[in-house]
Amino acid sequence: MSYHDASNGTILSQQANRESNARTYPRHLPLAIREAQGVTVTDMDGNEYYDCLAGAGTLALGHNHPRVVEAMERTLDADRPVHTLDISTPAKERFVDSLFESLPDDFSDSAKVQFCSPAGTDAVEAALKLVKTATGNRSILGFQGAYHGMTSGALALMGDTDAKDPISGLMNDVHHLPYPYEYRCPFGVGGEESHRVASAYVENLLDDPESGVTDPAGMILEPVQGEGGAVPAPSEWLREMRRVTRERDIPLILDEIQAGLGRTGETYAFEHAGITPDVVTLSKAIGGGLPLAVVVYDEELDVWEPGAHAGTFRGNQLAMAAGEATIDYVLEHGLADHAAEMGERLRSYLESVAHLDAVGDVRGRGLMLGVEFVDPEPEWRGPGPHAPNTDFAEAVQAACFDRGLILELGGRGSATARFLPPLIVSKDDVDDIGRIFVEAVEAIANAASGTVVAA
Repeated sequence: MSYHDASNGTILSQQANRESNARTYPRHLPLAIREAQGVTVTDMDGNEYYDCLAGAGTLALGHNHPRVVEAMERTLDADRPVHTLDISTPAKERFVDSLFESLPDDFSDSAKVQFCSPAGTDAVEAALKLVKTATGNRSILGFQGAYHGMTSGALALMGDTDAKDPISGLMNDVHHLPYPYEYRCPFGVGGEESHRVASAYVENLLDDPESGVTDPAGMILEPVQGEGGAVPAPSEWLREMRRVTRERDIPLILDEIQAGLGRTGETYAFEHAGITPDVVTLSKAIGGGLPLAVVVYDEELDVWEPGAHAGTFRGNQLAMAAGEATIDYVLEHGLADHAAEMGERLRSYLESVAHLDAVGDVRGRGLMLGVEFVDPEPEWRGPGPHAPNTDFAEAVQAACFDRGLILELGGRGSATARFLPPLIVSKDDVDDIGRIFVEAVEAIANAASGTVVAA
């Protein structure tokens, strides 16, 4: 079959016939992409969309950015190797130069880097192995609402139990701690008190000989929970977790796979709190849109033997060239500051619908934002004032799609609309995105209330 002039329907039908039932995005975003440029994609039927999914945050510079395309073309035209395992090349050393330049000096000056197989979950697996090897301990401290990938070790850290039920027997060494989610405070106190209680709980748990928690090999957390619904950790809480882990010699692993490289308004999200981690996991944006994952960690943890961690595709030279170009561009053009400015601009649109009963919370940092939809009517005994409203969120997602905006859902009950646009998004783009979203939310709210809106 020729797909060059095929329609969305033809390609989607073929995909449904041949791909596994585990596929996700096409179920809510029914398009096949013909071309893409910057912050937009065009489907096979000629419809154009603003892309606020952007490869789940992978495309920091958007689609087909000239700087990234040029770097890849230059690599291919010069007959450079594209796959080298962990044998080094000039392209690899330049990538590491750029990567370390992007990190705070007090971390990078004593850091080592481990290249992993291509996905972020591979970096998480390597980080877990690293701290277990270095400490001799086995248990890991994770957090409720977390998402760190889909391999077995990474799934063990996930807060959502549905995806990990088939392998639950492998997960006895992970302890899930309360994340300071103010809107759905696990302790029911809410507000700023939420993170103070959460900090005290963790410290008391670790010091209680009857807690049932064995000596941890490490603590892993997301400074901003991504798939968990764009939930930012308060800086004070992050500083407390750094103090608690340092005082007890527990390596602190920060998962910056989605938040890293400028998205939250700092080059790395942990910089908002001014802390220095022991381990950072990175993927998505650092590969410039191509598969690449690394673990960067304090050299004191570098005790594993040669070959202790490997992976066939850890030598992706094309991704290193694209990643070097992306990192350099983000730093040279101050895209972290731009993300902070555009994030505030977009957030003003999101907050304009916060008065609606169906909107429970607007949150996030920089260009990593979320709007959580709720149902205020039924009695709700879970954390937070109201139940997540999955149906409303899916209706908003569909209404946005119909109007030319691609959004992802996440968070509790997949009831949070999430915004992850490329960092190069302009003021005009943000205004269009914001207007489309507000129009979609108001339309669904009016339909739910039975209000007739004049054409």
